[in-house]
Amino acid sequence: MKCLELLLFLLLFVRDIGAQWNVWMPRDISAMTNSCVVIPCTFMYPASIRPYRGIHGIWYFGQPYPQLFPPVVYKSRTEIVHESYKGRTRLLGDLLQKNCTLQISNIGAEHSGRYYFRADLGGANIYTYPDFTELKVLDQPNIDVPEEIVTDESLDLTCYAPDNCPEMSPEIHWMYTDYLPDPLFTTDFVEEGNTAVMSSTLTFTPRPMHNGQLLGCRVHYPNTTFFYERLISLDVKYAPRKVWVNVSQEVMEGNSVVLHCDVDSNPPPRISWHFKDEELMSDIASNASLYLESLTPEQEGVYTCVGDNGYGVMNTSLYLAVRYPPREPWVNGSLTVLEGTSLALHCGTQGNPAPTLTWLKDGELVGTITADEVSVLELLEIRPQADGTYRCLAENEHGRASTSLNITVEFAPILLDDSKCTIVREGVQCVCIASGNPEPSIEFYLPDLNITINETNGRFNYYTHSDGYTSTGMIKLRDKGERGNNGGTAVHVHCSITNMYGTETIRLELQQEKKYMMAVIVGTIGGVAVIAFIIAAVRYVGQNNKKENSNPGQDVGSKVENPSMFYSAVKKDKQSLRKKVLKTELLGSKFNSILEESTGDDSDYQPVGSMAGLERQELNYAALEFMRGRPREGGLGRGDDGSDYTEIKAK
Repeated sequence: MKCLELLLFLLLFVRDIGAQWNVWMPRDISAMTNSCVVIPCTFMYPASIRPYRGIHGIWYFGQPYPQLFPPVVYKSRTEIVHESYKGRTRLLGDLLQKNCTLQISNIGAEHSGRYYFRADLGGANIYTYPDFTELKVLDQPNIDVPEEIVTDESLDLTCYAPDNCPEMSPEIHWMYTDYLPDPLFTTDFVEEGNTAVMSSTLTFTPRPMHNGQLLGCRVHYPNTTFFYERLISLDVKYAPRKVWVNVSQEVMEGNSVVLHCDVDSNPPPRISWHFKDEELMSDIASNASLYLESLTPEQEGVYTCVGDNGYGVMNTSLYLAVRYPPREPWVNGSLTVLEGTSLALHCGTQGNPAPTLTWLKDGELVGTITADEVSVLELLEIRPQADGTYRCLAENEHGRASTSLNITVEFAPILLDDSKCTIVREGVQCVCIASGNPEPSIEFYLPDLNITINETNGRFNYYTHSDGYTSTGMIKLRDKGERGNNGGTAVHVHCSITNMYGTETIRLELQQEKKYMMAVIVGTIGGVAVIAFIIAAVRYVGQNNKKENSNPGQDVGSKVENPSMFYSAVKKDKQSLRKKVLKTELLGSKFNSILEESTGDDSDYQPVGSMAGLERQELNYAALEFMRGRPREGGLGRGDDGSDYTEIKAK
């Protein structure tokens, strides 16, 4: 019983004491960023308590419980506060007079929140008051806007700015009011519960033209660079006054189109689209779109948009024209023809208006442009250059369409002029280049040795390459058994090219590289000197041969190292021009790239037709010209084609 009485006594005592610990501060207070705020504060404590060594105060942020270590805003005993409050807070009130008013300067958004005060009277007389002040840090002023703004009715707009910093008093100005009818401005100052607000009211009568107009309120603190602004857009209610639709337009058949309608009214109207006597769609909105897909000529006509919001009706119409581009042209199918034949290509289409027809080959214009629905392209005596892709292009003002076909020209093989033999370091390198469709096969013949050289012959260095209608073959003859019966190398090199339309065989011509050709300088004195030098050289070589070799009939050329021998005779016929054209159009730069790829170490082929291989050779030579060659033994002294030749032997 005594314990229960003691417990009740303690509860009553605590209740009496708690009732005397009171604080007063505003529930809400606001301030602009970078300005300051003063939080008014008055506290009470039980009269029975005598402060021990004065009264101390602490301001907390966020929560009142010190055991949870809330950020310290201000502390009277020390200057130790939270980092974000250093140098920003000071106590304006006198704690001995029970005034705990706090000022916070240079406020930022992070300082928004609840603030609690704790009184320390010494000993166990420490108390954190549960009441708090909610601080709102604003980055723009507030504007009071009515829920509804109706045209031709007076409107009041009020802008508010906090005025809770004694060091900084705000000024309020309205922006973008130049086009308002007779605006009126009123300034007011309101103070409630020790918190102050500065306000400015704008009064005017809106019109439909003001719907969507921007208005702004600006707050400025004199003697500072601080400006704060807020913009609003007016939403003025009025009856429909304008209806916008697409302009009349032309649309291609089969395509889709979107017809837009915008109605200037408030509240939003009921928008409906009409075609002839039919309502196609309706919607309650400020704009509506009518989607028409896969248009046909029957859908051409007048389309009307109607806007109705209960205050009035307005409509606007447009005309939709349906057109169509050229149909996809029909042409001959892809063809394969033989060189020399003639061919007519047909192209037909439909369109509105009548399209123009253009024939293109590999992207280039051929033939003439026809403004009709039918076009014929005639190809006479087709040459290999006619091979390619032909496209018939149909165009009118609404679009274009095209169809392509391929013409493949087949022709007998043609030996190109770059086919030749050239002296290289280890012997003779021969290259044979031919064009034909189907692409020709290439074989080399050594008639003196009765040998046919192709890919299956492993005794020789042999290389072939095909690129489109062009084939390239290359061999290299070395001093490894390719000798004649008399011990010297005397081998004719023939190239045979074959496809289904024919075969051509030709003896390849030996061509000395420019580095090894002795040029005779033009001029009488120079010519005589060169002739004299050649005569002296021949006599000198002849005398040496007599001393070193008892056989006077042995050839001088038998002393040359790395012997090489072949015969060359090329017919210069009426196909020369044709070969050059084929080389230019079908080969381009491919031949040089093939030869470059064939070069490698010393065991690979040497380049043909360039100076690369010759620059590495060191050969002694003499240039001799014969008016008529000596017939070789056992023969007529002519090639298979009857042309003259000269036999040169080297040993």
